Amino acid sequence: MLEPRLATPAAAEIARLRSDNILSEPLDATWLAACADQLALRLQAGGDARAYVVDSPTGTLATCALGLVHAVLPAPRYPEGLAVVIQAVATDPAHRRRGYAKAALAALLDHLERDGVTLYELYASAGSAPLYEQLGFAADPALMRMTRFPASAEGSAS
Repeated sequence: MLEPRLATPAAAEIARLRSDNILSEPLDATWLAACADQLALRLQAGGDARAYVVDSPTGTLATCALGLVHAVLPAPRYPEGLAVVIQAVATDPAHRRRGYAKAALAALLDHLERDGVTLYELYASAGSAPLYEQLGFAADPALMRMTRFPASAEGSAS
């Protein structure tokens, strides 16, 4: 099995995997470039993004696991006041069922724990929930995911 490695700020492949395998509609070239540019900045030293990847033999990525770290007010269960939202765990279809996603996510979680992160959150599909449960995540029945998107300038004009 190929080993996960810490991702470099060259983020186009992570953006591609997220777009192709997670988003309900893949990003067009403009949005894909914007996502990759922002992620490249955020993966630099001092940035809020952490990612582990598994390279494929073809020179692309087989898998990525991406987390965005942010500060929260401390509490007994997360005393350091550092949290992460696991933004993406994605595997190219040609490389699935080889343990790459689990290895990349486990490496990311180990890295984050060493950095002092004590609260981990993610959204899981029914198909991915067993992987996350194997790595210690549990459903929280008290929480419900809700989203809000502000009205666009075009949509709010009368």
